[in-house]
Amino acid sequence: MAGRTRTTKKLAQRIDLNYFKTLGGIPRWRRILSGVLVGVGLAWLGWYALAGSPKPYTAGPLSHAHALLAQKCGLCHVSEASYRQRATDQACLACHDGPIHHVDQTFTPSCASCHVEHRGASPLASTSDAACTQCHADLKTTGGTLKFASNIRGFDGSHPEFAALRPGVMDPGTVKLNHHVHLKEGLLGPNGPVQLTCANCHRPNSFDRSYMEPVNYEQHCSSCHPLQFDRRFSESAPHKEPKVVYDFVFHKLTGYIAGHPAEIPLVDEPDKRLPTRPPQPPARNAAEWVQQRMTDAQLLLWRKSCKECHSLSYPKGYDALPAVAKSAITARWLPHANFDHEAHQMVQCASCHAKASESRETSDVLIPGIQTCQQCHHAGQDAAEARCFECHTYHDWSKEKPVDGKYTVRQIR
Repeated sequence: MAGRTRTTKKLAQRIDLNYFKTLGGIPRWRRILSGVLVGVGLAWLGWYALAGSPKPYTAGPLSHAHALLAQKCGLCHVSEASYRQRATDQACLACHDGPIHHVDQTFTPSCASCHVEHRGASPLASTSDAACTQCHADLKTTGGTLKFASNIRGFDGSHPEFAALRPGVMDPGTVKLNHHVHLKEGLLGPNGPVQLTCANCHRPNSFDRSYMEPVNYEQHCSSCHPLQFDRRFSESAPHKEPKVVYDFVFHKLTGYIAGHPAEIPLVDEPDKRLPTRPPQPPARNAAEWVQQRMTDAQLLLWRKSCKECHSLSYPKGYDALPAVAKSAITARWLPHANFDHEAHQMVQCASCHAKASESRETSDVLIPGIQTCQQCHHAGQDAAEARCFECHTYHDWSKEKPVDGKYTVRQIR
């Protein structure tokens, strides 16, 4: 049986050449669904448009600080910008005053370039390092002279040592304090041996717990270092300038002898605190008695008690009232950075202030160095925050000006 011959022409005659004009199967449903979904999307946009809601156009949730304005895009994205662009500086400055960073800066970034919105609960102050290093990686000023490091790219590597710990810097305080003596075991206290800790003298400020209260004589020193001036009085002299102390002691002695005139001719037993002081002859009257006791009291105060902690000078002569050097106790060692002691209270004081227990000189600077901070604050997932904003503030808030609000409650609600 001879085989059938099928030419290409005969085969082609069996194919419907208009097959592509008829939809069926997957292509048909794809076209239907595309039309339906586009229609639903347009209806959804139309619904919000009729309701006057900008929700479909939002780039994400606002920060907590601006959450109230989530439905009021026009308050920040004003007509000059539109919602498709960043909010203008003028929109930000309508509610906030952002003082200049530094008077001789060569560049001022826009508000929105540092404070990026629509990222949810993240604080707006949590700026990226790039916002800072765009200037500080190669710092320049209009004056030409730099007061700060000119090449800082992050906290891990290029950040310099804290200024207070650089070579040649000493504690400017004049109060004589030996930390080693005060922290040793068995220290003699008013009621027997004591063991002092850092917290006995260094306590958080009741108003701003980020920083420590200044050491105060009445609170921290007087129990062990009383300013006793005469055995007849349990009350100590006030911890004030020498003229006030002199007048206080003179008033006390004058009042005492006026009430005890029989003691005028009596001679006091030698004071063990003044072993080289020769015995005083009997006083002839109340004024002489007061003068003799005033001499002893000044020797006890100026030459022993006050001198133990303060530097005294006698510009008007040895017998005149002394001049006491200003204490000059540093309240804030990092004036260009922020530090929060309360946030670090889980760490032992000596873990950071490691040199305190061996410090014998007032001039020792005992704050921790940058390497101590970098043990916890470094890059990586399991580490404390190490971006610039954690310690530094861009705006100089001491120059902040009050802002007159321009919106009513009805406008923002």
